[in-house]
Amino acid sequence: MYKTMIKKMPLLSLLVLLVISSSLVHSELLVKKQRFEMDNFVTFGGKTIKKVAVGFESYGQLNDKKDNVILVPHYFSANSHAAGKYHADDAQAGYWDAIIGPDKAIDTNRYFVISIDSLVNLNANDPTTITTGPSSIDPDTGKPYGLSFPVVTIRDFVNVQKAVLESLGIRKLHAVVGASMGSMQAIDWAAAYPDWVPRMISIVGTGQIDAWGSSLLEQWAIPIRLDPKWNNGDYYQSSAPTEGLTTALMFITQAALTPEFFKQMSDSPALAQQAAQKAALADINASPAIVTWLHQLAQKRVALMDANHLLYLVRANQLFIAGQQQDLKSGLQNIKAKTLFLPANNDMLLMPYLAQDAYQILKDQGKNTELLPLVGPLGHLNGVQLISQQADKIKQFLAN
Repeated sequence: MYKTMIKKMPLLSLLVLLVISSSLVHSELLVKKQRFEMDNFVTFGGKTIKKVAVGFESYGQLNDKKDNVILVPHYFSANSHAAGKYHADDAQAGYWDAIIGPDKAIDTNRYFVISIDSLVNLNANDPTTITTGPSSIDPDTGKPYGLSFPVVTIRDFVNVQKAVLESLGIRKLHAVVGASMGSMQAIDWAAAYPDWVPRMISIVGTGQIDAWGSSLLEQWAIPIRLDPKWNNGDYYQSSAPTEGLTTALMFITQAALTPEFFKQMSDSPALAQQAAQKAALADINASPAIVTWLHQLAQKRVALMDANHLLYLVRANQLFIAGQQQDLKSGLQNIKAKTLFLPANNDMLLMPYLAQDAYQILKDQGKNTELLPLVGPLGHLNGVQLISQQADKIKQFLAN
């Protein structure tokens, strides 16, 4: 079904699918960004960050007992805009609007749903993102941190989220649900704070990054470091390394998709992989049509993003292991939550065996756990754009 759907889509619709922060679903939710601040935050690595600020959004109403809370950590290139619109005439809703809202899988008539901007959020230049990272002003110097900002981890993202929740009087979650990097935060929540988390859903996720994934992530960092304008992270008073960042975004987009999807793209006359494309044949500096398409897609997003923030996000993902123990079995041992894993069967970024490994460990430990596949031609992006295929299962899992 999904393969047929992609084949019939015009090129413009395919482009829209790849605007990762978008939703193709009409939304009735109107939301606003809220701000949380704390004077000091101590990282997992033992460093203190002063004047931390992050944004958050919520959907639905917090009940009197404050026990109907579903936390939705976001993925690598997203922010906390998980659902709804800021204004009724916004062109796009939050990325998971298909499953978050009244009577949807994550039902805002029943649950208070909250999502929080991560530290070092990639979208540091987006006015709808509130984050603290290398582009922020260091209170001690009055200048941007640059690479003096401490390395942060997935656990640090979790701990900032916990501080936000506690500021709202919340002491326990109904569930935590996340995709990709959001799944890392979800499973680390269940491992680090087992009494907080009775239910956890990991979508296109993993219990730890492996050697393949860490190496793939490094490919996203290399173009930034090679851009002369990066200047060892000190570019805030000059020109940003936009070419390096654009190249990194091209790699990210390709890794999040599949050869099948690119084959469908190349079936378009505009992007057909021909033996003698005129521009590429005439000039070594000209690119094949599909490469030009990737570059143009990345260029549309680069203005809202920060290169140093991407490097820090890469490192946080490279350091990830649920529970922050020496091995995954030890890290998952304390989990009390029932868990649901929804890997994409053709994911080339966080390959399905990563979710299967975590699932099998939990099963061997006697935990209540399930695993169901996501299907479709979009690979890793099945977990965002085609998540509604498992909407009924998500709704059932959260209700029980």
